[in-house]
Amino acid sequence: MARVRLSVAERREEMLRAAIGQIEARGVAAVRIADVASALGVSNALVLYHFSTKEKLVAAAFAYAAEDDLARLRALLDRRTSALRRLRAAVRWYAPTGQAKGWRLWIEGWAVSLREPALRAVTRDLDQRWKAAIAEVIAEGVAAGEFTCPDPTGTALRLTALLDGLAVQLTSYPGAVPRARAQEWVNDALARELGL
Repeated sequence: MARVRLSVAERREEMLRAAIGQIEARGVAAVRIADVASALGVSNALVLYHFSTKEKLVAAAFAYAAEDDLARLRALLDRRTSALRRLRAAVRWYAPTGQAKGWRLWIEGWAVSLREPALRAVTRDLDQRWKAAIAEVIAEGVAAGEFTCPDPTGTALRLTALLDGLAVQLTSYPGAVPRARAQEWVNDALARELGL
């Protein structure tokens, strides 16, 4: 059966999705250009034509995944409801007890970014944009009188640090922290930070 001819953008997106799948299955260190090519039934040369190195492919794959996560976050935060409801929905989705998929991908990305500057830039950008979006909705809630918070930026940092740390515990050490307990800790932290 003949392959459908894709545009350059469609081909790159297909490769990025395949790279994410291979990273989730094998880990960044074990993934090879050949694995991504094989998953798509294309040549190594075609993957290299689009990305030139494994490092560039991995960084682009993480950036692609980050944009998907940020689009989902924006959709939750742009709803026409109270700031508190939007914030709780975002935290519930992001929390390791929620529906956010890909915690293994991000934990892997954080580890590899210690040695890979291109990936570090991607993970740092995601982290900064996530915190800024959370701080923004907290500031909106303060302005609307829904809750009090003297430092929305600091609250966003503390809240995401808690979520990221719990994600590592729940993903890397299943059973170390019961999911219900983790959710309770997240709810308590949010209430404490917002003076609820």
